[in-house]
Amino acid sequence: MKNISCLALLLALLFGAAHAQPTQTIRGLVLDKEAKYPLVGVTVQLLTSAGQPQGDATDAEGTFRLSNVVVGRQTVKLTLVGYKEVLLNNILVDAGKETILNLEMEEAVTNLETVTVRARRNGEAANEMATASARQFSVEETGRFAGSRGEPARMASNFAGVQGADDSRNDIVIRGNSPSGLLWRVEGISIPNPNHFAEAGSSGGPVSIINNKYLANSDFFTGAFPAEFGNTVSGVFDLKLRNGNNEKHETAAQFGFLGTELIAEGPFSKTGKASYLITGRYANLWLFKKLGIDIGTQATPSYADGFMRMNFPLKNKNGSSAGSVAVWALGGTSTINILASTQEAADRNIFGQNDRDQHYSSNMKIGGITYSRSVNKSLFLKSTVAVSNNVQDSRHEFLFLQKDETGAPTIVNKRYAIDSIRPLLDFRFSETKYSLSTTLNKKWGATRSLRAGINLDLIRFNAHDSVRIFNESDALWTPWRERWDADGATFAVIQPFVQYKEYLSENLALTVGLTSLVNTINSYSKSWIEPRAGLAWDLPKRQKISLATGLHSQSLPTYLYFYHPDLKGQPALPYPVREVGLRKSVHLVAGYSRLLRENMRFLAEVYYQYLYKVPVTVRPSSFSILNAGAGAERVFPEQLENTGFGKNYGLEMTLEKFFSNNYYFLLTASLFDARYQGSDKVWRNTDVNGKYAFNALFSREFVVKKGRTLNLGAKYTTTGGRWYGPVDAAASRREQSVIFEEATLNSRQFVPYNRFDIKTEYKVNKNRLTHTFAVDFVNILGIQNQLSVSYSPEPPYYRQEYQLGFLPIFFYRIDF
Repeated sequence: MKNISCLALLLALLFGAAHAQPTQTIRGLVLDKEAKYPLVGVTVQLLTSAGQPQGDATDAEGTFRLSNVVVGRQTVKLTLVGYKEVLLNNILVDAGKETILNLEMEEAVTNLETVTVRARRNGEAANEMATASARQFSVEETGRFAGSRGEPARMASNFAGVQGADDSRNDIVIRGNSPSGLLWRVEGISIPNPNHFAEAGSSGGPVSIINNKYLANSDFFTGAFPAEFGNTVSGVFDLKLRNGNNEKHETAAQFGFLGTELIAEGPFSKTGKASYLITGRYANLWLFKKLGIDIGTQATPSYADGFMRMNFPLKNKNGSSAGSVAVWALGGTSTINILASTQEAADRNIFGQNDRDQHYSSNMKIGGITYSRSVNKSLFLKSTVAVSNNVQDSRHEFLFLQKDETGAPTIVNKRYAIDSIRPLLDFRFSETKYSLSTTLNKKWGATRSLRAGINLDLIRFNAHDSVRIFNESDALWTPWRERWDADGATFAVIQPFVQYKEYLSENLALTVGLTSLVNTINSYSKSWIEPRAGLAWDLPKRQKISLATGLHSQSLPTYLYFYHPDLKGQPALPYPVREVGLRKSVHLVAGYSRLLRENMRFLAEVYYQYLYKVPVTVRPSSFSILNAGAGAERVFPEQLENTGFGKNYGLEMTLEKFFSNNYYFLLTASLFDARYQGSDKVWRNTDVNGKYAFNALFSREFVVKKGRTLNLGAKYTTTGGRWYGPVDAAASRREQSVIFEEATLNSRQFVPYNRFDIKTEYKVNKNRLTHTFAVDFVNILGIQNQLSVSYSPEPPYYRQEYQLGFLPIFFYRIDF
């Protein structure tokens, strides 16, 4: 702490005083919200405290420019006859980077009277088909919230109905659903798990590959989502990518605990409008080890990730716009070697097991081409083709320990005495996906619009996994057993959809939609008709009531279709495909919101989710796929059938004060219950049924001098603990993994999770240059939260693992 304080002081002295207030440019593009065509003649005003607004009007291409804008937070207002007014508060302007706004305006339903809608950065989803359980999040929010580390998933864990409660991973639980139910989309394409050290079937990881510096404002859905989102029963991250600056070259560099980053963007030429944006990051986690900071393992993880986007506007022969083509790619690779053979017996190892050396690597990459065009003032087309691949590769070696006369492991110099090390497990999963997403938006005046399209994935899967178990009773190994042997298995996932929206009156909007989900992997994975519907009613006194419902379905994680349990000790047959169908879910949501003041909103939602046709084992047991994907481990179920059930219901409340007068706060509370029924017909708590979650966030910005700001933020989180059961010690010793007693699974609960974070950020703006120094003090009180029960080679053959504890994360960034 002392070293960090001294460094902050030194940087402040080095920056020196600014002699003049630095300025920068705000510019951007204004489009019609439904048809996406440029709006001409929009009045764009910068509302200054002096009372004399600075303004511009959009040109034939819908662009505007406000020059020499003083750095800091600004307010921009957009007006156009026949469209609803847009008012954006607290646009952040920095000296080192132009502020580029891509905005949309909604056509007024009636022109008989003045219609004014003040659309601040209040989190309402950009997707006009969403009526409930949807929120837009900005790039600034992913960096503003304490403890978020600039990641979309950790940021979203602050919203009502969402919980994380794991310091070591960014998996999120949405309304009691397992994290495996989360869908990640980029430019309309379903993408693999976008996290380093990702495990098959999961949606999270310790560090995100996604970098907030290349995201545009995006949407997050927690239930009853529109028809264009399929193959999920939990939630959706619908991520949008921004283009690089097409007029000016800009560069940024960042150094911090989580990595060294370089970002470059700009135009390809001085006369054209084509642009590029490139980023790269390499891990600096060795710093944690150097400073003695506990990250849950003695191993040093290594990772790198990057992003590229090139945007090319197209023109017709007459000079009119013919749309644009964007070529983009992102990906990351990660490696860790967790060597229990070199660590001390008492060392923590929350990412691995304590009886083996583990070598693990993963990578994820995706590249695509997106074409978008406003065909005319009522029709918009967007189409993306992409290729993605993700790989998990692991090798385990079992440690034979020397033992004393009592049978207990021998410890020498605080380490287990090792007799020998022998191969135990070897697997490699690889999934390649060829994807197409095409969407058409059609509008009829201001009252009716239609969105239709198709999402298509062609998937090729390779999986090889061999394992053996040491039989301690006769000191012999079982033969190598192939659990996966799938080579080139190919199948398709097809999802057509149509969604219609109509304003029944000026204040009442109805949306209805249909979608289908067809997975050709087997004959059971088809859902031909899934209806969706929503109703939004604007009431007097700035109130709103919303209702939404829908039928949703989801396939199993791909790797589970090809798992072959070897119950008789014989080698597995070549990739047998499991004949198990989709899990299904009905969502019902009712919401109420009210703008209490100009910058404060209250929102409440109640929901009920009924899950049926859930995959469970044929043999009566407590297993359910609803508990899969809640951590970093694969599951190995026996033969499955669609006879399980689940139900989630709850109440969510949000009180949010939007950023104004230099401060912001967010209070969220969730009360819920999530239960499931396995094939043993017993209703149990799901693993993640915490019962409640509460978040309180606060941020205050201080203007120290001209061009200098200090931002202080804090966050407090508390949630109910996760569920587990008594450990079967004999079975755990036999399987060399924690095995819970079947009948009493999820009858015990970890103590509640509590965490307090503080974030400080000091920013200095000079002429065309911005310095930012920030420190995120995660779990500053060092609260010891329970994480899991792990296997141990010593009696009683299991031990309690705890969260990371206090974790300071700093970075320094320069934009120029």
